[in-house]
Amino acid sequence: MPPLHEIRARHDERTITVYQAYGPAIAEPALRAGRFVPPFSFGRMTWIKPSFLWLMHRSNWAAKPGQERVLAVRITREGWEEALARAVPTTADPADVDRAAVHVQWDPERSLRGAALNHYSIQVGIGRGLIRTFAQEWVVGLDDLTPQVRKAAALVRAGRGDRAQRLLPPERPYPLPADLARRIRP
Repeated sequence: MPPLHEIRARHDERTITVYQAYGPAIAEPALRAGRFVPPFSFGRMTWIKPSFLWLMHRSNWAAKPGQERVLAVRITREGWEEALARAVPTTADPADVDRAAVHVQWDPERSLRGAALNHYSIQVGIGRGLIRTFAQEWVVGLDDLTPQVRKAAALVRAGRGDRAQRLLPPERPYPLPADLARRIRP
């Protein structure tokens, strides 16, 4: 059984992949540019999720209005860890949360069918003060996973979870420095 609070993600030596779901009006210009551009909002918090299945639960496999396009967002590990170093758990004192540049929230991880599991997945809210840094410096690539998501969703609905599982991005524990791990735990 995985630890209760552990970051599981697709990552390599240089980057970590997080997932976001947007409507076509935001996703298409971002994919063309290879980075977030207007109408992406640089004036509001954006939430990034390293758990693919958590985002599938949240977006209903890209079926929710405004979340029909699923993007894999590759960001630098330096940016990811900078965000976590500036993060405050949403369970902290409300005044500390209000002042935080980054919010961290832990929610039950999800199964292929959306059931809550007995361990947690991290979500990271990048605040307005860092959103341009995220979009212009940390993001190193965007990939459209929508076709893959639609195919996996159809397989899940058809009772072919074994085949759908093969379409999921691989995730493994992210080796977080001990000081950051302590900072983001609820």
